[in-house]
Amino acid sequence: MDIGELIDRKLGRRVSVVVPALDDEDTVAGVVAAARVWLGGLVDEVVVLDAGSDDRTLARARAAGAAVYTFEEAVPGLSTRPGKGEAVWRSLAVCTGDLIVFLDGDLVTPDPLFVPTLLAPLLDEQAPTLVKGFYRRPLASGAGVDADGGGRVTQLVARPLLTALAPALSEIVQPLGGEYAATRAFLTGISIAGGHGAEIGILIDCWQRHGLSAIAQVDLGTRVHRNRSTHELAVLSRQVVATLLDRLGIRDSGIGLVQYRPSDNGWRRTPSEVSLADRPPMSEFLTTQRASA
Repeated sequence: MDIGELIDRKLGRRVSVVVPALDDEDTVAGVVAAARVWLGGLVDEVVVLDAGSDDRTLARARAAGAAVYTFEEAVPGLSTRPGKGEAVWRSLAVCTGDLIVFLDGDLVTPDPLFVPTLLAPLLDEQAPTLVKGFYRRPLASGAGVDADGGGRVTQLVARPLLTALAPALSEIVQPLGGEYAATRAFLTGISIAGGHGAEIGILIDCWQRHGLSAIAQVDLGTRVHRNRSTHELAVLSRQVVATLLDRLGIRDSGIGLVQYRPSDNGWRRTPSEVSLADRPPMSEFLTTQRASA
């Protein structure tokens, strides 16, 4: 990949790398470092948007050289909502790029080439609107490592549902992947779904507004990140389903998933919440904020 050529093709446009993070103290510095390799040339800023970490994520992100914002710092005075979608949405208020690359904060020693690989299609003459990364996702278990056993919500929930309900998107390899790039004009012009519905919402919105040709995919090789428990993934899946149905005009109950987990005294009922409330397009939100200032 000719990085000098990519820089020439920026044509004065700014590029932001945004890292949504939550309790990622062990990995966030490595993610920032992988993006900062390109700072001052291909990349103009690296922003970490913290979703309320209780550990040393903020300190380590700052020490690694990122511009770090909390929810309140990014959009002051607005009550916060939990989840990744809120971090993605609020990041659009503080990052300045015409083109925005997203990397998850829990990536383990990501390849610095993730950034130029995701960005390159957006610098083409016939540029897409959204570029989704795909990759192999190892999953560690007691029996060893399954070289492509990760992405359980993708394989068991998202891709089967897209194939059934939106077959035009059935060839998207990683519809939920947190490594993607898009134009600022597109991202600030759409509503952003809550929690882990953000990525599936962005994908479907791009398809519905601009067609399948506006979505490109690039191979990022291998992606290693913090694997979650089945119970955590079940709650995540519930949000993905809710957002997917909403974007396709199918009514969702709005009821959060209730899990029953074994305990010493039998079964413990564990409820969770699901969000059907999107954040408005950031462009509209900022216009309203300026008008009321």
